[in-house]
Amino acid sequence: MMQPVNRLKLAPSILTADFARLGDEVRSVESYVDWFHLDVMDGHYVPNLTFGASTVEAVRRSCEVPLHVHLMIENPLRYARTFIEAGAQRVSFHPEVVPDAREVIDHITALGGGVGIAVHPDIDVDVIGPHLQTLDVVLMMTVRPGFGGQPFLHEVLPKIRRAKELVTAAGAEADIEVDGGVNLSTVDEAVDAGAEIVVAGSAVFDGIHPVAAARRMRERLDELEQRGR
Repeated sequence: MMQPVNRLKLAPSILTADFARLGDEVRSVESYVDWFHLDVMDGHYVPNLTFGASTVEAVRRSCEVPLHVHLMIENPLRYARTFIEAGAQRVSFHPEVVPDAREVIDHITALGGGVGIAVHPDIDVDVIGPHLQTLDVVLMMTVRPGFGGQPFLHEVLPKIRRAKELVTAAGAEADIEVDGGVNLSTVDEAVDAGAEIVVAGSAVFDGIHPVAAARRMRERLDELEQRGR
């Protein structure tokens, strides 16, 4: 069944999924989600290692939902091609790790991928300003990147509002995506601040009943959509 184009979108992060049965985990919640969010960490930009292109390929083979790869790495220019070829429809990177964000944006675009800038909680959101017409997504971090399961940083809410204002003022079409600590207790605040896509990791892949958790989050997003956000 076709979903409304402008509905609030759910993008579970696979970081807390059971990797021993990753394909089953992904397929089990697929009917409730719009994207899957894949956090790639290199142990340099953040003090953690996660996975590489082979995991992206495995998820791609397991579902029809588009994939957004969030590169928390020091050299996104070098590895963007690898992840797009592995099946990523969107690739986001952190502009503070590169000398020229435009070069990375142009590279990802030339490869046929959608492109996003990820905004660290400690980075000024105005960093997105010069690039808004070329972005598909602005990824607002509501935790400090590196580990799943962190609590939502409420102090980032004004930055989410600012990001939405910048996109609107520029007449741009980039989605506002919010990533970090989003669950049934915080999703209302994220959406009220301007989130159009919400990343939910442990709130979906909770180790108990991911299907029920995904259904509850989908239902809450639909309720927020119906009330006019």
